[in-house]
Amino acid sequence: MIYVLLLLLVTAVWGWTFVLVKDAITQYPTLPFLEIRFLLALVVLVVLVHRLPTRRELRIGAVIGVALAGGYLTQTAGLAITSPGNAGLITGLFVVLTPVINRLFGAPIHWWTWSAVVISFAGLLLLTGGSFGMNVGDVLVLVCAVLFALHIVLLGRWSPGTPSAPLAMVQMGMCALLFSAGGTWSLRPPNGSVWFAIAVTGVFASAFGYFIQTWVQARISANRTALILVTEPAWALVAAVVLAGQRLGVLQAAGAALLLAAIVGHELASLKFEPHVEASPP
Repeated sequence: MIYVLLLLLVTAVWGWTFVLVKDAITQYPTLPFLEIRFLLALVVLVVLVHRLPTRRELRIGAVIGVALAGGYLTQTAGLAITSPGNAGLITGLFVVLTPVINRLFGAPIHWWTWSAVVISFAGLLLLTGGSFGMNVGDVLVLVCAVLFALHIVLLGRWSPGTPSAPLAMVQMGMCALLFSAGGTWSLRPPNGSVWFAIAVTGVFASAFGYFIQTWVQARISANRTALILVTEPAWALVAAVVLAGQRLGVLQAAGAALLLAAIVGHELASLKFEPHVEASPP
């Protein structure tokens, strides 16, 4: 039960940050924002871990961290162009895409996954206004969903038996390194609202969020983790409507409903029809 509650809290924070980040990157460049965010996350985890990572932790965390960095780069760049509600819903497709990516590692794909892919594609078309309605921001966030799905698959395969905090620390370090390589040239002091967004995303959404996800996923399956994380797009949509004033037309609302139905339905079908082998605590 504690695993569910912790991940639900993480997803609520992640959903809120779509609005928070959207506002911040209208005032501050994307790469420096990500650089400071993940440097802060790294500092927090260094304080918590109190030791250097092992070779295994470095190797695993570095590879997973590249996928995570790519996901955040494409998501944040896309969020500058599209709405926070759209970004949250499209990001949520990582749930449907997780078993598709897992197929590359030999896992089977079931009928409910293909059904969810078709339904979510139809929802995406409605949400973005048809085949020519997707803007560059929507496409970038879709790429982000693919990379986040890869991140979950790699965590599910490699994190069991690996201490959670050092593994999360290496992931944050890899993100900070990659974003520093591209963002330092345009670095400048952020204003107060940008610092607030950096603090929330760096400490709570990144450092604590990925520490909790890594710790929990070492104990439960990747698909079960995806089911708990499925609430993130719903939180993002609520935050976009309540905090950012986003309004959906009839077609957009229908698309959002289809996307959420595909995501939630996929995970419920997985629980009903697919046997799960839970990971044992290390």
